[in-house]
Amino acid sequence: MTKKQKKNLKRIIISLVLFLIVLITNLILENAFINDFPNGLASLIPNTNIGWIIPLILYLAIYFYIGYDVLRKSVINICHGQVFDENFLMAIATLGAFGLGIYTGVTTNKPEGFDEACAVLLFYQVGEWFQSYAASKSRKSISSLMDIRPDYANLIKEDGNEVIVDPIDVKIGDLILVKPGERIPLDGIIVEGKSSLDTKALTGEALPKDIEEGDNVISGSINITSSIKIKTTKTYSESTVSKILDLVSNASSEKSKSEAFITKFSRYYTPIVVFLAIALALIPPVLYAIINKEWNKDWGLFTTWIYRSLSFLVVSCPCALVISIPMSFFSGLGGASKNGILIKGSIHLERFNKANVFVFDKTGTLTKGNFAIKEIFPLDKKDEILKTAAIAERDSMHPIALSIKEAYNKTIPNTYTLENILGKGIKATSNDDVILAGNSKLMDMFGIEYIKSNDIGTIVYVCKNNVFLGYIVISDEIREDAKETINYLNSLGAKTVMLTGDNPDVAYHVAKELGLTEFNASLLPQNKVEKVKELLDNKRDDELLCFIGDGINDAPVIMQSDIGIAMGGVGSDAAIEASDIVLMHDDLKSLSICKRIAKKTLRIVKENIIFALAIKFIIMILSATGILELESVGKITMWFAVFGDVGVAIICILNAMRCNVKNFKE
Repeated sequence: MTKKQKKNLKRIIISLVLFLIVLITNLILENAFINDFPNGLASLIPNTNIGWIIPLILYLAIYFYIGYDVLRKSVINICHGQVFDENFLMAIATLGAFGLGIYTGVTTNKPEGFDEACAVLLFYQVGEWFQSYAASKSRKSISSLMDIRPDYANLIKEDGNEVIVDPIDVKIGDLILVKPGERIPLDGIIVEGKSSLDTKALTGEALPKDIEEGDNVISGSINITSSIKIKTTKTYSESTVSKILDLVSNASSEKSKSEAFITKFSRYYTPIVVFLAIALALIPPVLYAIINKEWNKDWGLFTTWIYRSLSFLVVSCPCALVISIPMSFFSGLGGASKNGILIKGSIHLERFNKANVFVFDKTGTLTKGNFAIKEIFPLDKKDEILKTAAIAERDSMHPIALSIKEAYNKTIPNTYTLENILGKGIKATSNDDVILAGNSKLMDMFGIEYIKSNDIGTIVYVCKNNVFLGYIVISDEIREDAKETINYLNSLGAKTVMLTGDNPDVAYHVAKELGLTEFNASLLPQNKVEKVKELLDNKRDDELLCFIGDGINDAPVIMQSDIGIAMGGVGSDAAIEASDIVLMHDDLKSLSICKRIAKKTLRIVKENIIFALAIKFIIMILSATGILELESVGKITMWFAVFGDVGVAIICILNAMRCNVKNFKE
């Protein structure tokens, strides 16, 4: 709870206590001592018609103490030309109620409406406090990531001495020391030491991550066990922590269509109800006077209708909608961040709820991307095939190439000139030696006779000097959570599509295993863009296409889709730059959770709109028609209006807060 919230809560409690003391004292005097104090507090000055001044002073003191900021905002907004807002409605309705109370006090020495005017502002402030508390709670869920900002870096100079500097001053290639308990200030590679990292603030993962020499580390993580030396690979402005902080700070900048509609709705709605209230106060009593020709005889009739119009104003205040709708989306964003999902604005949360075409990259998204050699054929040429393939893949950083070099695990000759043949493989030449390593298209391109493999996986055919040596079968493991996620999306009636550059056999195997509705294989990077464009052109107007990729090679496709989602985006510039949603956990379960959060958020938004409008219109009609009149007073009570405004707002706010949870259930 912030200092301002504590201060406001204290003011509300003090006001409530004082209000109850005055209200209960007045009721006791009116009912228990009716013979001595028939008009309650107004009877404290006997045999006069000015006793109403006592309750007026008491209630006014409470009124200005609890509502001075509302009155101030109303005056400031009027001076700036913003007349019709909730502050204006509260001010005009409560001051009008005081005016009517003074009138009834002067005429009967029994003022009516002072208590209700105080109650309106008091409970309005209660609603505002609930809104502030709920917003700060959701904001805390999102801005908790702001704690990842590093304060300093231990820079190791050329002479070996350490100096504390601002992370902004560290350059690429500099050596920094991170001690236990310190936050890693910049992305880099460990060059010395082993330790465990707390990445909870980045990914939500509770278990520490073990790291050692040669591992990449990302800024924002906390070093736990022992000191490590890191060679920086990015400047602070390009590091993961900087990009995430930028994303977080703009998380609520893009408003949803629902929020934009409510803002526009209140802009027209508020002045309309003000003029309706004025008409309600004047037209009925004037018509009555004209019809019955009783001018200046029954001013009480005017006070009755004015009181009804004031109640009408209170209940018509759009607080419940103006506050609770953005609050619902903000809570949804907060709940998503608790689950390691960063959404770049409520508009993307709203759009994701409508997404029903899900396009997946295969490697690193539906599969783990940790390629390993499954088979080498023929086995008696294993060493020769591995060495030849490793020569061709020497400079490649593709996961398949890395798996081949890791399996060879020896010094690779660097006397060969390498040529990358796009979509087919690599040609390596050295004097009279020519090595080919790639798919069947590469073999066909050079007219090589080869033994075709029917194994499931990526097949790397190896040829040297036009002689086919054999092939290597490399397979990628399907993610454990992929099938569960695809099944969930299929159960929603969504279309699930996989795009991959892998061969059709591998793609078919993965698609069948996961239950995908469609797949496209052997796609070059530009073909993926074309395929997504084709899917976008062929989808219905009410459908939205969502692409899920690893955020590096898939950045162009992510940007082209209706909603771009980056898997395991931590550490990927392209993920944070191009995507609308970043799944900080490197798993697909977050996708299902995000879908459930989006569905629940939009359902709560609809619930709040329907509930608020229904209750308000019912009470507005009852207020305008006088159905809820109290015979003993001769007018309707403003307490119903208080519930119609503040009560409904609080209920809607509490309903909205149901989105801001970690263990999310639909």
